[in-house]
Amino acid sequence: MNEQILIKTLPSGKLAADHYERVASPMPEIQAGEVLVKTNAFAITAGTRAGLQGSASYAGAPTTGIVMGGTGVGTIVATNSDAVQVGDQVLTSTGWQQYSVQKPSNLELIPAGHDPLHYLGPMGVNGLTAYFGLLSVGEARAEQTVMVSAAAGSVGHLVGQMAKIQDCTVVGVAGSDQKNDTLVSKLGFDAAVNYKNGDYRAALKEATPDGVDVYFDNTGGFILGSALFRMNVGGRIACCGVVSQYDTSSPEPGPKGIPGLLVNKRITMRGFLVFDFADQYAEARSEIHGWLQSGALISLTDQVSGLAAAPDAFVDLLAGGNIGTRVVVLD
Repeated sequence: MNEQILIKTLPSGKLAADHYERVASPMPEIQAGEVLVKTNAFAITAGTRAGLQGSASYAGAPTTGIVMGGTGVGTIVATNSDAVQVGDQVLTSTGWQQYSVQKPSNLELIPAGHDPLHYLGPMGVNGLTAYFGLLSVGEARAEQTVMVSAAAGSVGHLVGQMAKIQDCTVVGVAGSDQKNDTLVSKLGFDAAVNYKNGDYRAALKEATPDGVDVYFDNTGGFILGSALFRMNVGGRIACCGVVSQYDTSSPEPGPKGIPGLLVNKRITMRGFLVFDFADQYAEARSEIHGWLQSGALISLTDQVSGLAAAPDAFVDLLAGGNIGTRVVVLD
């Protein structure tokens, strides 16, 4: 049998584990040109919450009775295609299930000797999002100040380190002192600010005495608003996600100062999707792999064990319970 986690009901407010159901379905059978992939692990990301509320156009309309979507790594256990072999390690849209039928065109082969879990973090969508958002959209350069929100998250903790590799000053914003200690002591951030503290705006001002040249925004809401007032003339804002609006029926209003601050300070504010840069993935992965090998980049992986644990792990992630990339490793 194929164990799966299905979307049972769509949330109208906060996500709960009982919006999902675990089922045992017949083992899928492959047809000509198809392969069967056994899931080894998949990532849980905040962005998939947007798909459940219909605010991510690339995810399609939200619906029930289907396997919860997600990117995973797995092993080919059967094939009716000459393009791949049994035993190959691959990256694909596994969803939350033990087995999936795939077309070879939907697979990315993981090179021998590479850690497959890295393809759910720094070598996968999270790392590529950090790379292109910081360097291509934010245009971060040496000796500039980079601010990143949700800085302890799957994308944010990589953005900050990549900015340090570019010789930038890096300021992270996260929701706990423990997370901020990790950012500074383990990942090399120059400063980190807890947005839940009552003196957050004063602390942010103290942490950015020379202003902010690049802001990598994962949150929107009042954190984006606070960043706008710290931006330098000619600053760039890379809009990656809006986690403050994903898991609520009453999202925060847009920040003040738009378009006035954008005009007066000549700020560029640009949204992007990682898929915009698909033709550059290979080059980016090569550079990221080099950083991992040299130790310049540290990948934090927050592992959860067992398919059944995925719904609770997702709810906890949306509440800020993770540091780094949350990965569900199947039994």
